[in-house]
Formats: sequence, structure tokens, C-alpha cells
Amino acid sequence: MSQLLWGTPEALRELLCELVGWDSRTLTDGERQFAYHVQKKLSKLDYFQKHPEHLSLHEADLGRHFVTAFYKHPDVEDTVVLISHFDTVQIEEYGDLEPLAFQPEKLTKELLNRKDSLPEEARLDLESGKYLFGRGTMDMKMGLALHMALIEKASVEQWPINLVLLTVPDEEVNSSGMRAAVTELVKMCTKYKITYKLFLNSEPSFSQKPGDENHYIYSGTLGKIMPAALFYGKETHVGEPLKGMTANYIASFLTQLMEWNPLFHESDLGEKTPLPVSLQQKDLKAQYSTQTPHRAAALYNVFLMKRTASEIMDLFEQIAGEAAARCNASYQSLCENEKVEGIGEVRVLRYEKLLAYAEAKLGRELVQKMKSEVQENSEWDEREKSVRIADKLLIQCQELAPAIVLLFAPPYYPAVNTSNDPLVAHSIKVLKQAAAGFGLEVHQVHYFNGLCDLSYVHYNDQTNGWAAFERNTPVWGDLYSIPFADMQQLQAPVLNVGPFGKDAHQFAERLHIDSAFVQTPAMLESVIKSLM
Repeated sequence: MSQLLWGTPEALRELLCELVGWDSRTLTDGERQFAYHVQKKLSKLDYFQKHPEHLSLHEADLGRHFVTAFYKHPDVEDTVVLISHFDTVQIEEYGDLEPLAFQPEKLTKELLNRKDSLPEEARLDLESGKYLFGRGTMDMKMGLALHMALIEKASVEQWPINLVLLTVPDEEVNSSGMRAAVTELVKMCTKYKITYKLFLNSEPSFSQKPGDENHYIYSGTLGKIMPAALFYGKETHVGEPLKGMTANYIASFLTQLMEWNPLFHESDLGEKTPLPVSLQQKDLKAQYSTQTPHRAAALYNVFLMKRTASEIMDLFEQIAGEAAARCNASYQSLCENEKVEGIGEVRVLRYEKLLAYAEAKLGRELVQKMKSEVQENSEWDEREKSVRIADKLLIQCQELAPAIVLLFAPPYYPAVNTSNDPLVAHSIKVLKQAAAGFGLEVHQVHYFNGLCDLSYVHYNDQTNGWAAFERNTPVWGDLYSIPFADMQQLQAPVLNVGPFGKDAHQFAERLHIDSAFVQTPAMLESVIKSLM
């Protein structure tokens, strides 16, 4: 039997530190290079020396690639897909320790010299010697390391099950890697005549509340969608404020009603979604002047369990209608008190209606040219471009103002849950038994609360609930799309089983050493072997 490269806790820890050392912050050159590094690393395994055609890079976007590594047993069709992402968030919060952010061993040692600067919980964890600190240790280079070790062991021991290691870029921003990978998974299923039995992610175990030390496994993931609004009032000079209406004034009514609105609460299987919050609110003035800001925009974060994009847009429109009514009542009272005529009532319309109006007025060719001009701006991301397209159209259709234009901005993560699947129930039982062997109790959570790429498999909306998203996302089909039809073909259940860690996306991000290098590897192996 061949010697395993990553078959011991020490070797696995060394692999993790190497992966973390490949700085792969989202939208950096490091992220673009990371897939090549992984491919080179996996190509050293005997299996991929013999079957190089099973180790591939695939284009995502912006020069980024995802990796598929396929271990195929000649006599079986059942296949487990091991999903991970390799991009990380930025590291500004590390301050003068930025050079060590991607060197876990050195960073952990250096923090011992600065432990008094850490929050108390992080300081105690550091002093315990049970944690390894660093960007990406928890979220989620360890998940990738675990999958690399699994596919190595399966290929050496010739496990009678197929494994597809899939690691992708861009999970932290738009999930363009996973959205591109969905179509490749469908192609592989047809090409190799395999059957997907389980989609297994290894995002880390997140605490459910501050101070929570419990270890969790997840049988689904929360969804997320971002309703947005463009507010268009009437410009004026600050010396004549009643000749206009600021967009900020209009926006204040909608944001008051959207922030923490319980109408967006969903509950399922004893769990509930966090309340919605505003992620951004700003006016669109390019620079300071004494002209009042008559154009503004806001983005709102909404979590999902069962609702579709169409249901969210209907609810958003209802709330915007109430906001407009309150705004108009307040404005009318002001006009009566000041004895002015006013500029009219604020209306609410969806982006799809604005687009249809603009095309009828200006022609489709001109509207497409206007959209292209926005899309070509390299300084704006997909969210900014979504707002700016609506803004550009409404500037040419000011007779519709004052108005609130409702739209969606990327990204959209559909919710997924397979808690009631018999295979999932069986797998969770196996996982708990494996954990008990270490004296560890793990708890099932029905919806992963950190958002993950499992959102793009096991999609089973039968009502075309995504249609409102397509029609009201200004960048849809040009800069952003979701392969809903292909997602519906990937109907295997989902699980998320990863190592325990704390403070993802924070300066004190850290990974529990025993969980990562001893307990979780055994748990993952046990659940895959139970499916053979």
C-alpha cells in the first residue's frame, strides 16, 4: 500500500498551513493562482499520476478557476461531491501583523506576546494551546485540506465509492465559482454515468451565540437575497428646499420599515431566520455641492428558509407601498403647513416596469447601450452596477419621479434543507457515533447560519419562484446569472460537516486543533464509508 502524504494529524496540519500560506483573498491575484497550486499539489498523488484526465481546472470568471479532482471506482455509480471554497476575506484588521495573517504557526506564537490585546475568550483559547490562529484556518482552508486527505485515502485504499473534490473561488462575494461548477457537475454525471448520492460541504462549525462551545453538523443552509431600492426625488438648491424633495427623505421611510421587520421572519424545524437589516444606504451624488441629493439607493439583507424570490419581491413591494404612503402623508402635511403646492406623490414601481417603460420610450437599442455603459465601469461591482442601471434609466424617464424603484442586487443564495431525507438521518447517526468515540457530542442544525455554496444544489422550486429575480435584477444575464435549470438536476441531499472554530472573518479567527486534525477526519471517513 502506498504511503499516505496526508494520513497523520501532523501531515494534515502541515498541509493546512501550506494552503493558508497561499494567500487567496477574494479578487486578488492570489485567488487567481490558487487553483493552479491545488492542481499541482493533487497531481502528486499516485491516482492522478495514473489518471491525469480526472484532475481538471475549469474557468469561473475574471481569470479565476475551480478545480475538480475525481476519484472513480470502476464498479460503482454512487458518488459523493466534496465541496469547499478557497477564497478568504481581507486582512486589514490584523494591522502590523498582516504579514503573519497567512502564517498560522508564526502568528499563533506571536500572539502569545500580545495576548492582552485579544478579547478575553480568544486570549483564553490562545493560552490553552488548543487553537491555531490565522486567516482562512477556519473559513475554510481546513475544509479543503480534509477533502484532499479523503480523496487520497479513498484512492489508495480503493474505496468502493466515487468522490469528486470540488473547490471553488469567490464564495465570499458572489459565489461565481460554485455557480459555474453546477453545470460541470451536471456534465460529469452524464459523461461518467455516475449518480450523486450526497453533496458534502466542510464549512466550519459556527457558534449559535457568543460563548457557544458546541460542535454542530448541518443538514441545510440558510438562503439570502438582497432587495434594493433606488430613490428618485427632485433636485433643488438648499436655499429653496421646498422646490424639491431629497432622495434621503424618501429613503428614510422605507429603511425604517425594512430594518428588523418581523414580516420577513421565517421559521422551520424549530429554527428561525435572523431579522433583515440594511447593508448600505447612500445618495448618488458624485461630489459635494449645494444641490440637494435627489437620487439615493439602499440594499437590504433578507435571509430565507422557504420563501422564493417572487414571494420576497411581493412582500418588499407591499412594504414599499406603505413607506410611500407614509412619505406622501408626511409630505402633504408639510406642504399644507408651508402653503406650497409640492412636487407630487412618490410612486412605487418594480425595475421590470421601469425597464419596459424606458424601452417603449427610448427604444431597446438605446436602453441596451445605456446598460452597457454602466456594465463597462471597472470601478463598480455588481451591486453598484445594478443600482446605476436603474438610475440611468430613470434619469431619462424623470416623469415617473418622485419614485421608489424596487430591484434585486446580487448575490442570491437559495435556501436548502434535506433534514428529512433518510440518507441524511442515517449519516447524522453515523457522525454522532464517530464523535462519541472521542467523548464529543455534536448537535444537528437544520440550516447552516454562515451561508455557503450548498445553496446551488438540491434546488427544488417548482413554481418558477426565481422569475421575479431574473426580471428585476438589472445585471441579470450580462454580469450575473444562476443556473437554476442545472441546479434542479442535482437533487442529492446535502450535509455540512466541518471542524470547530471561532471568529471567522475576524482578527481572532482560529481553528480547534483536535477537531480539525483528529476528530473531523474520522467523522468524515466514517460517514463516507457508511454510504459504500
